[in-house]
Amino acid sequence: MTDAAPTRLDELVAVMAQLRAPGGCPWDAAQTHESLVQYLIEETYELIEAIETGNRDEMLEELGDVLYQVLFHADIAAHTPGEDFDIQDVAEHMTRKMVGRHPHVFGGDRTAETADDVVGFWDDLKKAEKPGRTSVLDGIPQAMPSLALADKLLGRAEKVGLIDLSESGGVQVESEDELGPLLLAIVASAKAQGLDAERALRSTLRELQGEIREQEASV
Repeated sequence: MTDAAPTRLDELVAVMAQLRAPGGCPWDAAQTHESLVQYLIEETYELIEAIETGNRDEMLEELGDVLYQVLFHADIAAHTPGEDFDIQDVAEHMTRKMVGRHPHVFGGDRTAETADDVVGFWDDLKKAEKPGRTSVLDGIPQAMPSLALADKLLGRAEKVGLIDLSESGGVQVESEDELGPLLLAIVASAKAQGLDAERALRSTLRELQGEIREQEASV
């Protein structure tokens, strides 16, 4: 019996291994997890742009670039004492995680008919996976873009009963076509006044996180 022919993903893994092996590419061999962060961020944003513009060819290319970053980090880990995992270990870990988070699909004791049903029990599953987390804020990366971080924190604030988004006041918008120009106008107004909109929002978000933790402590 002959071994199965390598898949195209196997071929890409082999290319990465050859580039970083002795006699390969000096630049690739010199990279570290830390030195590659800038490229991971850049490639991720390029993928987001391809998705948002709906360009099929660019999406195909940018998905490949992001995948290559994952393979790069896995190959570095495979040759770093104390890390010692490769892309197969990454895939195995992710498979276990996804099966564990979908008991309604993989023969568990949960049932779900709608997406809301799934969201309803995901928190319990995540708590079981990471028992060391004591706050709804744990695990939220603070380096997220400020608007994305604001969206995430508002969801957490509602979860602990600090706010009710269904009853929130403020400016009412019904579509992203309305929202975009409004956000741009706010930033333009801040710039005209010499204010830093990014810093202002992040400062407010730090205050919100403090309020969330106080709410958690009181409950």
